[in-house]
Amino acid sequence: MSVARGERVVIVGRSGAGKSTLLNILGLLDAPSTGQYLLHGVDTATMSMRERNALRSRSLGFVFQEHHVLGHRTVAENVQIKLAIAGAPRAARPRQISRALDQVGLTHRRGSLARLLSGGEKQRLAVARAIVDEPRVLLADEPTGNLDEDNADNVLALFDEQAASGVAVVVITHDARVSAWSDRTLRLVDGRIQDDAG
Repeated sequence: MSVARGERVVIVGRSGAGKSTLLNILGLLDAPSTGQYLLHGVDTATMSMRERNALRSRSLGFVFQEHHVLGHRTVAENVQIKLAIAGAPRAARPRQISRALDQVGLTHRRGSLARLLSGGEKQRLAVARAIVDEPRVLLADEPTGNLDEDNADNVLALFDEQAASGVAVVVITHDARVSAWSDRTLRLVDGRIQDDAG
């Protein structure tokens, strides 16, 4: 399996097929038991945990079905967390946060507590947090699973913008509409990837 810059790839499969395991490997949370995983030409299997953590924070953004926002923090503070973890320079953070919130249409909610946002706004906040440090790869696990059609379309439009800027977008989903949106759909069957699930 390979994913090019700017490509939108969807991975589908039944429960137990290995989708979560694959996402953990792609996200550098787990190492493959066999084979090779190259991220930007770097063999991740030979890296230490510290090196994988550094590469993850520099290169990857994550969006999950559950938004995992901190309700007692403001919208801006939720986005700031990713920058702090990545070690972004403090002086650049306000500009990066403003840009990410503008991209997802949440500038007007910057100072609001995250718990006051609607479900769709919380998922857009999760996207802002994922893209704030301009990752090269965006990994999403059922990002539209808890959203109505309009909010799901908004999230896919945000992913389109990321792909147009050269970010590789990999989405695990059961949503047929998301599969139709992708450039390519891969099916995972018993831990093996099959091309073009159709």
